[in-house]
Amino acid sequence: MMADAEAAGAMSFIFEAGVLKRAARTGWWFVGEKSPETVAEHSFRVGIIGAVLAAMEGADASRVGLMGLLHDSQETRVTDIPHIGRRYLDATPNEKITADQIASAPEPVRAMIQSVVDEYEARQTIEAIVARDADKLECLVQAVEYREAGYQNVQPWIDSSLAALKTDSARRLAEEALRGDTLRWQRTFAGTD
Repeated sequence: MMADAEAAGAMSFIFEAGVLKRAARTGWWFVGEKSPETVAEHSFRVGIIGAVLAAMEGADASRVGLMGLLHDSQETRVTDIPHIGRRYLDATPNEKITADQIASAPEPVRAMIQSVVDEYEARQTIEAIVARDADKLECLVQAVEYREAGYQNVQPWIDSSLAALKTDSARRLAEEALRGDTLRWQRTFAGTD
């Protein structure tokens, strides 16, 4: 059977993206979490939050959700570098890393993925602004969950995430998240709320 070069190129990116299922979000080690969520777990929830925020802000939820899924895809090659570590490194731009990652994929795939990453990194459209807010809000939500689990040093993550939010909807959701009622959904379903 002869290899299909286009399919092989697309699968190369898909297999590489799978590495994110094993790549830890390393910043949480500083608060004492030995097994923090993975980059893939973070990106999944960024996509969900992004779609919700997009609906609230009147943006394209599909585009924002896709930005959320792809915004950290470059970490297969450079890992998740905590903010303090970035002070000491000259990083290659995410747009360049993405171009390398998708170089062997079919042209329509390259064009779609590159345009999503380029738009996210430029932060000029409402979709990119909402997607960035989704990333910051997901970090805040994770910090609230870790705080609820007993980790005490999460306030810097909460503060920096709050300060970075641009949209009214993200600030509203952040205020609600900070109430810390992470299991309200369960009690409501069980009829105990």
